[in-house]
Amino acid sequence: MVRKILGHGATAGLIAGGAVSLTALGVGDHSIGGLGMALGYLIMLVALSTIFVAIKRQRDVVGGGVIRFWPAFGLGAAISVVASLIYALCWDAALAIGHIRFGHSYAASAIAQAKARGMAPDAFAKLTAEMTSFAEQYDGSILYRLPMSMMEILPVGLLVSLISALLLWKGLFRPVRASGAAPA
Repeated sequence: MVRKILGHGATAGLIAGGAVSLTALGVGDHSIGGLGMALGYLIMLVALSTIFVAIKRQRDVVGGGVIRFWPAFGLGAAISVVASLIYALCWDAALAIGHIRFGHSYAASAIAQAKARGMAPDAFAKLTAEMTSFAEQYDGSILYRLPMSMMEILPVGLLVSLISALLLWKGLFRPVRASGAAPA
């Protein structure tokens, strides 16, 4: 079971983390906007489809076509945690390799957007202080950055785990029967 969790989690994490890392290395400190975020989450969903595959294989091969909800969800959640860690490590490696100061770029973008909207001076000053603090913490500490990066993909993985567990527990996506077996 641990091998299955590590294998599927590493695959999902490398697909999602590799894609986001290559993108980061390609654009550097420049923002790719909302379309980039949408594409990133689409890639995460595709990568996290390994959760469905793992739960289905567990049900069909190990469970003889049956799996209970909590074991199915637990398998998916464990794969999500491994994928999240690999994703965050890939992102961190890309930041280091590309000498990217993402926290500062993100903070500068948020401050520029607030200024363009004409934010009230006291609220703008507060936002500027918060974003400056965020940039220093994010770019300065892996212990701050790693959990934040994991939280980008972990909720998506848990949602995929929940949906996959529900679909496979309820008997949807029937197990493949050996040829010659009577249909159910």
